[in-house]
Amino acid sequence: TMGKAHGLGDARKYDRRIEATNFVMDNDDGARIRDYDRADIILIGVSRTGKTPTCLYLALSYGVFAANYPLSEDQLESRALPTILEKHRTKLYGLTIEPNRLQQIRKERRALGQYSSMQQVRYELREAGKIFKKCGVPVIDTTEFSIEEISSRILNRAGVERRVRP
Repeated sequence: TMGKAHGLGDARKYDRRIEATNFVMDNDDGARIRDYDRADIILIGVSRTGKTPTCLYLALSYGVFAANYPLSEDQLESRALPTILEKHRTKLYGLTIEPNRLQQIRKERRALGQYSSMQQVRYELREAGKIFKKCGVPVIDTTEFSIEEISSRILNRAGVERRVRP
């Protein structure tokens, strides 16, 4: 039939991916935390470690409901998991990255100021690492891996059902 190449194929799969993508957008950067019960996975880490793109890939490719939560200066100082995340520990995955790579990424975004200084980058990564270790959060280093590889590692560790196949 004509036009089939551009059809939806399986409407249920399409709907699932759209629903998961909307979930990611609504639960990006800790913006909305009341839906965490519905999350399959919650990525945590400091700014610019790949949380949002990984969540979007998980949603678009697999229909996975992924949220992400940035660790703020307050949490890093207290070395404690945010209270809202405590009851979702089994869904948590920490993202980390080599300091030099993180500084490079941050400088592209905001070259001046403390945000992209090596001292700040090292501090944030060190403190986030302490939180992950203390709370038993599995960690994935995103430095050498593509979003596809990061997503695959998370799904394999989590045992989350890939509701949709790419």
